[in-house]
Amino acid sequence: MTLDPHAAHHQRVLIIDFGSQVTQLIARRLRESGVYCEIHPFNRVDNAFLDEYAPRAVILSGGPSSVTVKESPRADDAVFDLGVPILAICYGQQTMATQLGGLVEPSDEREFGRADVEIHEASPLFEGVWEVGGKYPVWMSHGDRVTKLPEGFSVVGTSPNAPFAIAVNEARRFYSVMFHPEVAHTPDGAKLLDNFTKKIAGLSGDWTMAAFREEAIEQIREQVGDARVICGLSGGVDSSVAAVLIHEAIGEQLTCVFVDTGLMRANIDGVGEGEEVVRLFRDSYNIPLIHVEAEDLFLGKLAGVDDPEQKRKIIGGTFIDVFEAEAGKIENAEFLAQGTLYPDVIESVSFDGGPSVTIKSHHNVGGLPERMNLKLVEPLRELFKDEVRALGRELGLPDHFVGRHPFPGPGLAIRIPGEITRDKADILRKADAVYLDEIRKAGLYDEIWQAFAVLLPVRTVGVMGDGRTYDYVLGLRAVTSTDGMTADYYPFSHEFLGRCATRIINEVRGVNRVVYDITSKPPGTIEWE
Repeated sequence: MTLDPHAAHHQRVLIIDFGSQVTQLIARRLRESGVYCEIHPFNRVDNAFLDEYAPRAVILSGGPSSVTVKESPRADDAVFDLGVPILAICYGQQTMATQLGGLVEPSDEREFGRADVEIHEASPLFEGVWEVGGKYPVWMSHGDRVTKLPEGFSVVGTSPNAPFAIAVNEARRFYSVMFHPEVAHTPDGAKLLDNFTKKIAGLSGDWTMAAFREEAIEQIREQVGDARVICGLSGGVDSSVAAVLIHEAIGEQLTCVFVDTGLMRANIDGVGEGEEVVRLFRDSYNIPLIHVEAEDLFLGKLAGVDDPEQKRKIIGGTFIDVFEAEAGKIENAEFLAQGTLYPDVIESVSFDGGPSVTIKSHHNVGGLPERMNLKLVEPLRELFKDEVRALGRELGLPDHFVGRHPFPGPGLAIRIPGEITRDKADILRKADAVYLDEIRKAGLYDEIWQAFAVLLPVRTVGVMGDGRTYDYVLGLRAVTSTDGMTADYYPFSHEFLGRCATRIINEVRGVNRVVYDITSKPPGTIEWE
């Protein structure tokens, strides 16, 4: 298995993944505290891997399986002989107990959701956080439970349906918890993880964006040499940060190709995102940039198409055709730069196949490396989204740029259900700008994961200036989330929504009714198409 070259420079924690939907949150919590870590599937961690990776501590994740089933996942026994601290979470606790001689059985009294853990004995795991005799809220999600501990373990905390909610072997520095400290619903979870990595494992927390920047520049120069690199610039945060980082490493050897589909947003002053991208990269960073204005081409191909999946395929295919034509004019190009992030890497090596086959299909450069016979440069492949934003700030990108909400690859096309026309795109652009302007004025932008307007394929009767109107309905969407996998709608006040509706109807011709989407994910998705 190929390990990330940056890892050798840092004290490392290994997170062994058993398939939990929140394993990534463990890594994010550790990274936030300055501790470098990587997630690797349980069935790819063996003696050879452990020798090469040399972790200073190990965390066993949760997972959907039951250890009572014969073929359920297990950690390699070598993990328990490393002599390093281990923290086992939920399923991780159960497999560690089973592998070390304990017993796990199905429970008639399951725990899903909030529970209270009562602390019976002191432990370095919760030193300075929880006190003996206290009860503290945690998040549980288990149907099985430990019924017999391995030799050397003792119980230091219980919950109503988990008699071994916290069980430890202080001599071996093995700690196990039945709850999930990585989720926000365990309020003190980040502090517990920090205790494990800093107090128990003795890590200093040397993972910083400044250090990453220096290491990444060195790695890019070593990989690329004197060759030329093409970057497919979408205008989004990921590809932009990747481009600026690569340019800092190799300068004029990088050329960015920005295909403007005509389906991007505009700000409240009417300046399009495409124009902002050109100004930023040409004027501020002096990065060689090919700007392809292809609005007519994309809208022409989308004319009369209302199926959402067909729209995506048309946009993706057209982008590849345009990008390939422009990139083909760049001589001696050997590398293609992509803004691949760590969540994509994690899912691409998941032990059950995961969704990796389709994860990058929405990306503007999806499929191009094979088609153009180019090698990939992916300098962000070990970073989470929040770390990419931090790196962008480290590189000097404007905060309003790196702090922008996520924007889909197909752009406004999937925020216009039904057929796309130039008029509809213009209406949506203006309305979306007003909506986001009100969010920023209210100081709410950074509290929200994603906010946008949707132009519905519905017209309704209205009354404006004593006259009858028959115009579009505009939907407003805003959600809170940590990773986009699940989301809740943002609870705007009625006063705020009223202000938005009034401004949009007054300032955007073609809209006479505004509604707010209060659907969470699941059952809905964040985007409408």
